[in-house]
Amino acid sequence: MKILYTAKAEAKGGRDGHFKVLDGNLEGALAMPKSLGGTGGPAANPEQLFAAGYAACFASAVKHVAMKEKKTIEAPIVTAEVSLGTTDDGGFGLAAKLTLVVPGLDKAATQALADKAHQVCPYSRATRGNVPVEIVAAV
Repeated sequence: MKILYTAKAEAKGGRDGHFKVLDGNLEGALAMPKSLGGTGGPAANPEQLFAAGYAACFASAVKHVAMKEKKTIEAPIVTAEVSLGTTDDGGFGLAAKLTLVVPGLDKAATQALADKAHQVCPYSRATRGNVPVEIVAAV
């Protein structure tokens, strides 16, 4: 793989700590969700950060596929739901659901773009075979 960009971040204190991206563009508090026994509150958690990154990356993948197909589309809207759960072996795992809306496209055309984007999106490629990802087209 030819490296085009590398992001570097650090976290201190785990889920109840602090994170920062080392180029200085993003930092914040982390808090464990109440549903996991934490305090919740006005702080991010790793699943939220992953969901935001996956949504943005997938939307860009949709735009990339449309451009390659010489289709003009409005800005795609991706809602990413990232779930944390327990696995049969006592560990933890993730699952994701991506819902795509492309204004002006019907459900079938949106689903076709979503399926193609799922093949090229770096997050989709990284999770494939390890994290179940549901891809849903909406209008």
